[in-house]
Amino acid sequence: MNTKFCWLMSTRTTEQHPSPTGRRQHCRHEYSTWTVFMLDTVPAGVEIELARFFAAARLRASDYGEHYVALWDSLAQASSGGKRVRPALVLAAYAGFGGRDQGLVAPVAVSFELLHTAFLIHDDVIDRDLTRRGVANIAGRFSDRALAHGAAADQAGVWAAAAAILAGDLALSEAHRALAKLPVDVPTRLRLLDLLDRAVFVSAAGELADVTNSSARHPLTVAEVITTLENKTAVYSFEAPLQAGAVLAGAGADAIRVLGRYGRLVGVAFQLTDDLLGVFGDPLKTGKSVTADLREGKQTALIAHAGSTASWSLIAPYLGKVDLNDDEAERAREYLRACGAKEAAEGLAYDHSRLAVEALDPAIIPAELRASLIELAEAAVNRSR
Repeated sequence: MNTKFCWLMSTRTTEQHPSPTGRRQHCRHEYSTWTVFMLDTVPAGVEIELARFFAAARLRASDYGEHYVALWDSLAQASSGGKRVRPALVLAAYAGFGGRDQGLVAPVAVSFELLHTAFLIHDDVIDRDLTRRGVANIAGRFSDRALAHGAAADQAGVWAAAAAILAGDLALSEAHRALAKLPVDVPTRLRLLDLLDRAVFVSAAGELADVTNSSARHPLTVAEVITTLENKTAVYSFEAPLQAGAVLAGAGADAIRVLGRYGRLVGVAFQLTDDLLGVFGDPLKTGKSVTADLREGKQTALIAHAGSTASWSLIAPYLGKVDLNDDEAERAREYLRACGAKEAAEGLAYDHSRLAVEALDPAIIPAELRASLIELAEAAVNRSR
């Protein structure tokens, strides 16, 4: 199987940025999306496996009433249209270390996609959101469903929360079940389950920290921000999928260790860039507001740096301001630029991308896989969405 990643990208000349190898360059690739997928693999293998899974689950649900069928339909919808990056990483590592059985690896890839779906659903519950990217999420769909069945507004809120929590729980359970049923030897199955368990355990710690940090009276340190990003996103999105694919292919302990370090570093680089786009990005490209993070008072590397400068007293009044308007948000962005916070956060992202590349020991990581992962490290920081 070809392990080369396919990247959707556009290029333009920009200001100088360091490449992951540490060199500064006048012209770089800017990836219009960080979507990665195995050529002719993720759409065929993972999508078919997901379709089979949801068809079987819907059939089982039909014995328990129309609302339960609707819940599974909503869960299938929540899982559709994603970038499938985590499955792609499972497949890449598996193929990179010589794995060839697509029927064996597909359930592992699906497991990590279901884990991601579960986390997105629960994240929306925590944020009390009824939409995701402008479309009704599970809570929103069940709120509408409740109202259509004659429920009062407060009861519709109960329907919404219950459906979303249950859907996330089901996705999380099925992620574990997919690995538990895998036809492999017991040691391999246990190693895969341990990776999934750690991903859930660490991500929960990161999510809780992210929520509690938003109430902090003072800016976090950069180190505290990095730890939260690593725990909340990097472990489950990058480290664990890469390690799972390698474990399934029979890779050695050194390779698993290297992929773990790489995954954590590139995951942090990605999330640092995501936080930059959340304030300085183009909403038409990202599909996200550029005021929401400021209005929420989100503790990012931008804020950590700003908090250590003399400009903090100018920036602080705008953070966590629930009625923050566009003009105020633009003023906050100007202060963040002027105090060097934007440049510092960009540099931090590039540093993590570079360190991720340096972690890929060519004596341990096969050449084709290594080349793809280097490209991933570059795309994680050179993107507009």
